[in-house]
Amino acid sequence: MTTLSIPTVTGSSSYTSNRRPTAIAVGTLFILQMVTAMFGTNLIQTFVDGDPDRAPLILGVALMMCSGLAVVGIGLLMYPVLRDVSPSLAGWYPGLRITECLVSATCGIYLATQSHVVPNHLLWVYVPTGIGGIILTYLLLIGRLVPRAIAVLGLVGYVSLTIGVPLDLLGVLDMGAGAGLLLLVPGGLFEALFLPAWLIGKGFRTTQASAAPSSQTA
Repeated sequence: MTTLSIPTVTGSSSYTSNRRPTAIAVGTLFILQMVTAMFGTNLIQTFVDGDPDRAPLILGVALMMCSGLAVVGIGLLMYPVLRDVSPSLAGWYPGLRITECLVSATCGIYLATQSHVVPNHLLWVYVPTGIGGIILTYLLLIGRLVPRAIAVLGLVGYVSLTIGVPLDLLGVLDMGAGAGLLLLVPGGLFEALFLPAWLIGKGFRTTQASAAPSSQTA
């Protein structure tokens, strides 16, 4: 009589405490970048609309710089988390977020120094935002790092954003007004509400595999 031990693998989804600080930091940075971008854009718009006072313009550009730095922080913090899901795709995410920051900063500096807005400046920022966001949400989805509904909402939002850029450039719609604004809603809800709330409140999910031996007698 010989007893054989055969490992059986069982998978379970749980929350990891190892990356809890990272989750809280990423969630906080998502909120920070949305708030600073919103106020920065509004201040810049007052100048574009004809207000000669440069103080709101400079403050608006500074807030957009803060938003860009928050974006870079998100990319760098998320890299080791996403790397566990797909090392090949994960590297693109911080790179695109850095690109997004550089494009935004370039447009802001040009506006502050030349007092002219770069044509379609938001659309150029949306390009790395959309592509990077698609990578992020795809990896969140297949890695089951957050609930499926949240990941899908973000994926839909970033795909809509990316599709909207060429449509806006071609004059089919205006992403800054009317029906074109609807393309920004899913991504806005994902970044400003659902993802940060989940990360701050729950953190990242992880799939743990445990091997339990089963005995077979021969």
